[in-house]
Amino acid sequence: IYEIKSRLKHKPLSLLIAEVEQAYELARDLGDSFDVLAERFWPGPLTLIVRAGAKLPLRSTANTGNVALRVPDCAIPRAVVAEFGLPITATSANMHGAPECTHAAGVRDQIGERIPLIVDGGPTVGRAHTTIVDLSGGKGSWQILREGAIPMHEIALALQD
Repeated sequence: IYEIKSRLKHKPLSLLIAEVEQAYELARDLGDSFDVLAERFWPGPLTLIVRAGAKLPLRSTANTGNVALRVPDCAIPRAVVAEFGLPITATSANMHGAPECTHAAGVRDQIGERIPLIVDGGPTVGRAHTTIVDLSGGKGSWQILREGAIPMHEIALALQD
């Protein structure tokens, strides 16, 4: 993915998982905040950054020791993950620095010669970015790194209960 997108190697990639239970195989020290947010917002546009488990290669964390996990609300990637039994990496399908693609034709135009397959799941027009919450600090600490489809106040309310 780093080569295909000309992406900077210090930027970690998110992993898509099919269900919450997979997070416990890939991460460690998942606390109550993780459980609350995952139960409330997954599947959906929420990425949770947590401490990576020992099974993940350090390279897949961009040497941070953390992993970003998401259960997408789109059935296609969840089905792929479920069939493989392993997470798949997730990133926008565009070249680094280029506009995000909202349909398969745009992906084909930007990176089609670099990849063997494009799955056309229909247009993504109007979708907001995922909200990214960093829970890697432990002890109930959390920080929003990017506010997206889920507003900060909804995250705060969920964690307040």
